[in-house]
Amino acid sequence: MKEKLKIDIVSDVVCPWCTVGYKRLEKAISELGIEDQIEIEWQPFELNPQMPAEGQNVNEHITEKYGSTVEQQKESKQRLVDAGNELGFTFDYFDDMRIVNTFDAHVLLEYAKKFDKQTALKMRLTAAYFSERKDVSQREVLKQALLDVGLDAEEGLALLENEEARYEVRTQQGYWKNLGVNSVPTIVFNRKSAVTGAQPVDLFKKVLSELIAE
Repeated sequence: MKEKLKIDIVSDVVCPWCTVGYKRLEKAISELGIEDQIEIEWQPFELNPQMPAEGQNVNEHITEKYGSTVEQQKESKQRLVDAGNELGFTFDYFDDMRIVNTFDAHVLLEYAKKFDKQTALKMRLTAAYFSERKDVSQREVLKQALLDVGLDAEEGLALLENEEARYEVRTQQGYWKNLGVNSVPTIVFNRKSAVTGAQPVDLFKKVLSELIAE
């Protein structure tokens, strides 16, 4: 039997273009009808590893980090809302929205991998943050997300206190950083070639078709 095409998606839970990128990739896979030939693994990347527990207002944060004006931010949010609508995903931006620390979420995504629930948990957390105005650094929110995808919440949350589990995520982050991944989403095919950013569905279809044909 032919080996599956391995796709690593390096991304963060609070990265909107990561969601759009994944949804477009998913659409490309489904339009090509190759779901059973693909294996997806999510890899951890923190956009803001230094983010304190209380988080920071999104607008303030983006102004500080990218120097963008209120007008530019409005436009870029609208672009995301439109892109989300096309893909059946709701981006609900609001004035008090906060960027939060996502390290714990990444620890749980590693845990979910063992049960083939990584994509389900990733999408659950993304929806909680972007569509339901929830703080994905809060234990209660993380617990609910685990339950929603059918994982053992107690077992999962216990890992957040586990030094080894935390070290594992740091090691993974370091691995991808050392390979030169510094923006997300970075979508890596068979650990050989990569595409960065939320590319159009057609581009993903072209790349996938070529790789599957190899």
